Amino acid sequence: MNAAPAHLGLAGQIIAAIQAVVGTRPAALHEPQFAGNEWNYLKECLDSTFVSSVGKFVDRFEGQLAEYTGAEQAVAVMNGTAALQVAMQLAGVQRDDEVLIPALTFVATACAVRYCDAVPHFVDSEQRTLGVDVPALRAYLQGIADIRDGQCVNRATGRVIRALVPMHVFGHPMDIEAAVTLARDFHLALIEDAAESLGSTVHDRHTGTFGLMGTLSFNGNKTVTTGGGGAILFQDPQLARRARHLTTTAKLPHRWEFQHDEVGYNYRMPNLNAALGCAQLEQLDRFVAAKRELYQRYRAAFAQVPGVQLLAEPPGSRSNYWLQTLVLDESAAGQRDFILAATNDAGLMTRPVWTLMHRLPPYRAHPRMDLSTAESLARRVINIPSSSQLAGAVGR
Repeated sequence: MNAAPAHLGLAGQIIAAIQAVVGTRPAALHEPQFAGNEWNYLKECLDSTFVSSVGKFVDRFEGQLAEYTGAEQAVAVMNGTAALQVAMQLAGVQRDDEVLIPALTFVATACAVRYCDAVPHFVDSEQRTLGVDVPALRAYLQGIADIRDGQCVNRATGRVIRALVPMHVFGHPMDIEAAVTLARDFHLALIEDAAESLGSTVHDRHTGTFGLMGTLSFNGNKTVTTGGGGAILFQDPQLARRARHLTTTAKLPHRWEFQHDEVGYNYRMPNLNAALGCAQLEQLDRFVAAKRELYQRYRAAFAQVPGVQLLAEPPGSRSNYWLQTLVLDESAAGQRDFILAATNDAGLMTRPVWTLMHRLPPYRAHPRMDLSTAESLARRVINIPSSSQLAGAVGR
């Protein structure tokens, strides 16, 4: 391992550990890798002139996603936020309903709730996976909610709690089987926010296929990218057909007429993006294997660094390790910002976890349970360079 700069203390040890794995050149947090058929498929798409929402690559991409994940069908859309919004609408989320989402999530989850004119209701996370703390949520709901006429009703607000949207944070599967049981017990629609977990499984079953629906993201920093894009995974073909209709401006099929039978959305993924995605999906197993190898190298490098743990996949699951994640001990939490500054100054891109949702101005007044664990994690989580190509970067 490289010598740690003594004057930097823990930050210096973290820099040395990262550089022992990725080398001494600058390293981004997560870069896409284009080493397959990307150029060929993009050229084929351009040559066909079908670059918008109609074209063979959209259908092909959806088919590949369904086959890989084990979903009955997949519907590709323009981004992960659109996928969440449409999934919530399909799940019956209506104006003034409450939707349970983690406070520790990317802002898109909360935005999608508001796009449905519904109310985000923030829940706590647990330390092992950073995902929703299901036992704590169960105890919370037992204290604040009643089941009336088959609906979960918040006694304090009188609003229906319609859905639960747990997230698989940084690709690590949360306790989704417990979440399925909780959702059934409290009459909640379960929508998995699997935006970051393509390639992750629980007992050999892919994330995003446990709930009523699951959503994916293919942003430029994801394990597989389409530049911008998302998808909804379905086990119910009728829901999938409805999603295709809604995301294609609710246009009725006709050779020339423009008839739209409801308010729809122009959300379908363009063929050009899908062409990129098809090439990326062909390499997904290799990407995931490389990222898992990167985790093993980081694990060895950080074994002797005090005051910090490298987040590992939970038992019974297989993580894609989308973002490699350090969790500082509580005693070292006060050094987080110094560590972030020192690592970035050294050319190693690191970042903290997202600002918790209830601390953002648009969401401060929304209901929430006790968020002690999420608050603690927000002080202590740091993502480190995680690109799949870094698995072979030592000696650069």
